[in-house]
Amino acid sequence: MVLEPVLNNIGGDMFGGTSFVFQQDGAPAHTSNVTQSWLHDNFPGFITKEEWPPYSPDLNPMDYSVWSILETKACVNSHTSIKSLKRKLCQEWNKIPLKTLRAAIEALPDRITRVRQNKGGYIE
Repeated sequence: MVLEPVLNNIGGDMFGGTSFVFQQDGAPAHTSNVTQSWLHDNFPGFITKEEWPPYSPDLNPMDYSVWSILETKACVNSHTSIKSLKRKLCQEWNKIPLKTLRAAIEALPDRITRVRQNKGGYIE
């Protein structure tokens, strides 16, 4: 229900048809056989759940870049409910410049090299 309508044109829409590698986290919906099979068939650069290092915030752009941006912006004031926090996170997500997101993604190859040099250990 989600994969095809949301992700089907992501390569053309976000990356102008250039090659890219698709990564996701280890959420159960992402690691299901159906999801893994669809991603394998539709993303040539897909990294399977078996190939991606578990619990590696140094190799996840959301962890090493985006969440800190969102936290800084969305948590300036306290929230009285989860709904309020979610709303503010969505608002702040929409304000992050595409240039910032691309920079986080473009940092990944260097970060992979640094993690490998550190024999899989943390780099930050």
